[in-house]
Amino acid sequence: MDTSSPAVFVNGELLRMFVGRKVRMVIQVIRSDAGSVLGKSTDDQQITIKGSLPAQPLSTYAEVIGIADGNQSVRAETWTNFGDNFDASNYNQLCQLANGEYKHLFI
Repeated sequence: MDTSSPAVFVNGELLRMFVGRKVRMVIQVIRSDAGSVLGKSTDDQQITIKGSLPAQPLSTYAEVIGIADGNQSVRAETWTNFGDNFDASNYNQLCQLANGEYKHLFI
């Protein structure tokens, strides 16, 4: 595991705190166009993912790792399909823990 440049777990609300840094987030894919994906974060905010798109079709939920380049956008580096059923509420709680009292437990 490469720990030299860890990606912070974020949801839509937390994204603005990490502009210019590597982040990881799960989105519900709404629409995929040439060069971008429109999605909904696990806390119901609209997010635009730009840059590299995966070779395979995206499932309903996908994790993206990349650089936060704005309050509501990420420049993608890596995609992982998370399937069509995903517990967004649990992921939201994970984001809160990873950026709150227990952040020392996360890389």
